[in-house]
Amino acid sequence: MRKKIVAGNWKMNKTATEAVALAAEVAALVKSDVPSNVQVIMAPPSLFISEVNKATEGIANLSVSAQNCHEKASGAYTGEISAPMLASAGIPYVILGHSERRQYFQESNAQLAAKVDAALENKLTPIFCCGESLELREGGEFLAFVAQQLTESLFHLSAEAFGQVVIAYEPIWAIGTGLTASSAQAQEMHAYLRQHIAGKYGQAIADACSILYGGSCNAQNAAELFACADVDGGLIGGASLKAGDFITIAKSF
Repeated sequence: MRKKIVAGNWKMNKTATEAVALAAEVAALVKSDVPSNVQVIMAPPSLFISEVNKATEGIANLSVSAQNCHEKASGAYTGEISAPMLASAGIPYVILGHSERRQYFQESNAQLAAKVDAALENKLTPIFCCGESLELREGGEFLAFVAQQLTESLFHLSAEAFGQVVIAYEPIWAIGTGLTASSAQAQEMHAYLRQHIAGKYGQAIADACSILYGGSCNAQNAAELFACADVDGGLIGGASLKAGDFITIAKSF
């Protein structure tokens, strides 16, 4: 059975005090309210990641993720964080290829392939993001475009390595805009990606891959989205900054 996952990407938000308080509130609610078969993940700014990680201790279904990592293990890359650094700090997940990283920092599919390799080499679980712009969707090219992102960044992996990756589909046109893909649109893309994975790695591996929805998922629409056959959870943005809303989403399966 595929793992159900709700991951909160805090992006560049919260002060140190606020981050610790939010993590503690989320941890308490996960312990009391979230079913044990739902994996909850918090992705705070890297400055606070070790402190936030402390809040997850002793809670099997609560983990921490980094928002990014560099593809190199070390070197003169001022301001960057490597996969070995994250592993040494006990961080189990890393978000890679978020649309904001692709847009603002021009991360390419080839660079993301190297980042995925670095993460897996250090036993980190990549949450690999993919998605299309409004222009691509309106032009009817969105399915092939997102499939190409997977092909160029992930399909060099062995079947065993690919099995360690979580996919997050984020329609770029629905991030921070208040727009949300309909449940039918989300299901169409998730099913297409699963079929694309099956074509490369076989149906068993495709069926075992968790594919999250990451486009303005919130407490009001999560249940409808998560009811789709191929939607295995969410990569949550703004709604993850309020513990109550975030936990409501985690309880929406």
